[in-house]
Amino acid sequence: MNKKILITGGAGFIGSEFVRTAVSRGYEVTVLDNLSYAGDLERLYDVRERINFSLTDITDRKAAENIFRSANPDMVVHWAAESHVDRSIVDASPFVETNVRGTQVLLDLARESGITKFVNVSTDEVYGDLGETGQFVEATPLNPSSPYSVSKASADMLGRAYFRTYGLPVVTVRPSNNYGHWQYPEKLIPVVVLKALHDEKIPVYAKGENVREWLYVADCTRAVFEILERGTPGDIYNIGSGEEKKNIDVVKAILGILGKSEDLIEFVKDRPGHDFRYSLDASKIETELGWKANVRFSEGIEKTVRWYVDNIEWAKKKVKG
Repeated sequence: MNKKILITGGAGFIGSEFVRTAVSRGYEVTVLDNLSYAGDLERLYDVRERINFSLTDITDRKAAENIFRSANPDMVVHWAAESHVDRSIVDASPFVETNVRGTQVLLDLARESGITKFVNVSTDEVYGDLGETGQFVEATPLNPSSPYSVSKASADMLGRAYFRTYGLPVVTVRPSNNYGHWQYPEKLIPVVVLKALHDEKIPVYAKGENVREWLYVADCTRAVFEILERGTPGDIYNIGSGEEKKNIDVVKAILGILGKSEDLIEFVKDRPGHDFRYSLDASKIETELGWKANVRFSEGIEKTVRWYVDNIEWAKKKVKG
């Protein structure tokens, strides 16, 4: 009998990759998504007849409860979140509502439903800021900087509290910066591609020296499946590629692939509270579960840029919308 899995945020960038992979692995999939500006059913077109989809907001307890009752899932993988730092700086309210209250609703319903595994997707940003050296380990104290990362840290801690207090089998995952196809064009890579293709100025915060660890989306979802299937309840797993890049180097790599001039780069005032660097020690998942990132950044960025070139109309439609 196939295991039944409820995937929140399954019409989003990473969530949809996870849904497509879950279907290919034979899971019985129910997707719960409110189709906010960043959600899109086009991402699920190829598997539309093999999933159950519910247009539901995770903060709506009654509606979510009906989904749990009808789908009767064995496991939950919780991707749904407001995720854009810049938007959280403008208005933190949706981030607190979705990321904190929505997560609490799901945890309560999971308790009542006898879920066997609840994967709570966090982020490396909950750790806060790093200097030029060092790495975050799973035991590093949380020190979030932005309203977005605070909301994710709160959801992260809620999940761990439900494990300790109620024995709910929650596993916490903290991935580094994901990139790849179908990412909504408000994040760095798709923004640069779209602007470069139209020969528009590309805004880069400060001098572009901020460092991120870049993880190809398929590698991330593969790691989460390892954790879903073999991870230890109550544990935390960092998911990182080990490939750190300055933002300015990412921008220049994209311009190189597109054959565009670096004169398009325009340095702009830094955003408030901008963390300098993130870097994850992913040795735990490598040692315990045998997972390691497969896609090098040089390969992944080439594939990603080419996908946006081939699907430029989708990206333009999202920006216009």
